[in-house]
Amino acid sequence: MKIAISGTHCSGKTTLVEELADALPTYEVVEEPYYLLEEQGHQFAEISDLEDFELQLDRSIKCIVSGGSDSLFERCPVDFLAYLFAHRDSLRFDVARWLPRVRSAVEQLDLIVFVPVENPDRIRVPGSENAGLRRRVDEQLRQLLTDNPWELDVRVLEVTGTAPERARRVVAHLRSLGP
Repeated sequence: MKIAISGTHCSGKTTLVEELADALPTYEVVEEPYYLLEEQGHQFAEISDLEDFELQLDRSIKCIVSGGSDSLFERCPVDFLAYLFAHRDSLRFDVARWLPRVRSAVEQLDLIVFVPVENPDRIRVPGSENAGLRRRVDEQLRQLLTDNPWELDVRVLEVTGTAPERARRVVAHLRSLGP
């Protein structure tokens, strides 16, 4: 199965991916596009601009399309749409241009696991993180994944609780789907 872990920054995605990698040892873990691009020498702006997020969106799409059948993706195209919609320059983002590619990639996923920000927050967020952007992206993700305005053909599972509890919910959900 192709499974993406989705959530705003500092929501527990990486920790959940690590827990799932232990629980699903045959799955390939695909790092989030930011780090893949950084490894290739891309230098991101100190405050990400639309182009940075579009580059990550493009890489996310490519990772899913070329990913193996048993893969765990840290982030998916919907994450980057949420960041683009929450960005201060969001009116310059042309979603119509991207939507066919996003839809095609997302429909290759078997499951998106949404890791929301919880109240009280389970993650200690460094003061250097943009709390307003984090909240706006979380709201955008909730809308895009649960309201599903573009009718993306993908199953979404929202998980809360500690990292082990979240991982157990995902594994139980996978088992409920059968072989």
